[in-house]
Amino acid sequence: MTKSEVTDRYRGQILGWFWAILHPLILIGVYIFIFVVIFKIRIGGTREMPLDYTTYLLSGLIPWLTVQEVMSKAGTAITSNANLVKQVVFPIEILPIKSILASLITQGIFLSILIMYVLATNHSLPFTYIFLPLLFFIQMVGMAGISFTLSAIGVYFKDVKDIVQMFTLIGIYLLPIFYLPEQVPEQFRLLLFINPFSYMVWCYQDVLYLGRFDHPWAWVAFIVMSHFSFTFGYNLFRKLKIMFGNVL
Repeated sequence: MTKSEVTDRYRGQILGWFWAILHPLILIGVYIFIFVVIFKIRIGGTREMPLDYTTYLLSGLIPWLTVQEVMSKAGTAITSNANLVKQVVFPIEILPIKSILASLITQGIFLSILIMYVLATNHSLPFTYIFLPLLFFIQMVGMAGISFTLSAIGVYFKDVKDIVQMFTLIGIYLLPIFYLPEQVPEQFRLLLFINPFSYMVWCYQDVLYLGRFDHPWAWVAFIVMSHFSFTFGYNLFRKLKIMFGNVL
């Protein structure tokens, strides 16, 4: 089902599954052009900020785009498969998960591109890159919980997909992806710590950009929140799925 999620979406098109990579690649290119070429933001070359701004931007942007895609699909994961839910004896818990696995494939491709970019510009990789599989796993657990929650609620409240769409549009600007946390006015800096996705971004920046663990508290928070997200989401899904067939 994950394979079909990737291939069927673009079946019959000339470029086929390549669109799954091309869409976020163009979006990333636009962000790099705006902030690196137009705004000419320059960081890096110091002990505190060792790599260039492009690496800083991508280290937070790539995992967020995956979360954004998962959340956008989660709201309709059950309703878009109504016939499967109503007529077939089927473990419907798979439906929210298949989109996560498909999105993580795309994230893996983009992280591979980022690794090649860092090797080309820096000629070496920080040792922290060995923790990427761990981050992948923690992120997947957290996204599974979010997907279970949104897909279950989306059966009863169709507005979920629109609320999620609005959040994902503005959410990227509420994360320390394009800017440094210290650049945020102090009276608004609390918003970064309230946003649970900030901790995911800080963890990825530790691994992909800084090459050291500058945010150990973010790792603890990310692990705890991912575990809570999965536990809450899965339990909610199991309680609500009993009535899915009747509602659909």
